[in-house]
Amino acid sequence: MKTFHSRTFLFSLLLTLWLSTVRTAAAQSYKVEPLSEPPPGELAPPVRSTLSATGIRVTGPNGALCDIWLGKAVPGKANAPQSLGVVFPQFAQGTLMGAIRLPNSVKDYRKQLIQAGVYTLRYALLPENGNHMGVAPQRDFVLASPAAADQDPSTLTIDQTLALSRKATGSNHPSVWSLAPPEDHPKSLPSVFHLDDGDLWLVEFQLPLQGAPNSALSMALVVVGSAPEA
Repeated sequence: MKTFHSRTFLFSLLLTLWLSTVRTAAAQSYKVEPLSEPPPGELAPPVRSTLSATGIRVTGPNGALCDIWLGKAVPGKANAPQSLGVVFPQFAQGTLMGAIRLPNSVKDYRKQLIQAGVYTLRYALLPENGNHMGVAPQRDFVLASPAAADQDPSTLTIDQTLALSRKATGSNHPSVWSLAPPEDHPKSLPSVFHLDDGDLWLVEFQLPLQGAPNSALSMALVVVGSAPEA
């Protein structure tokens, strides 16, 4: 009996150590670092002027995954009322949130192939219809559009935003990138974290609101992973 219990204990210990090693390795797969580089020249000057002078670089097993520049002061309502399924009701659809540079082709949250290049990121909400059920726990997304096509930083209508983003995919569907709530424990930002549910990697940052210097919003953007049914 003692031998059985000893073997059981040893197995449990080895399993715990193995799981710990796997989690540690996963946590080291993607990293984030400050990028002391201005927004890329591919962006139109009016768009570049709204973005931070420095960026965020996300690196992975194969080097740089993406570079992100956030808005310096993004238009929004700091005290916007909550809405069911919406994490960031502060923003109107079509609001310019930032820009992203992809050094290599990647797949967005819908597993659509997005070519290397520079793209703007505008806020949008997932439509409330049966075609999009279960895509994400929340309706908040950003849509990527080619920098050459999106040259006005003003907030656009959702139809205008969709039309621009379809140019990123070359299809009838926009390029969708899921937004998510931040992690629930304090950390220095920007940071990157992993969600076991869906095997997603997210970069977390703070986005300043226009006219509310002390109301920066912490949020996360899925940069690796896709919707369950994509």
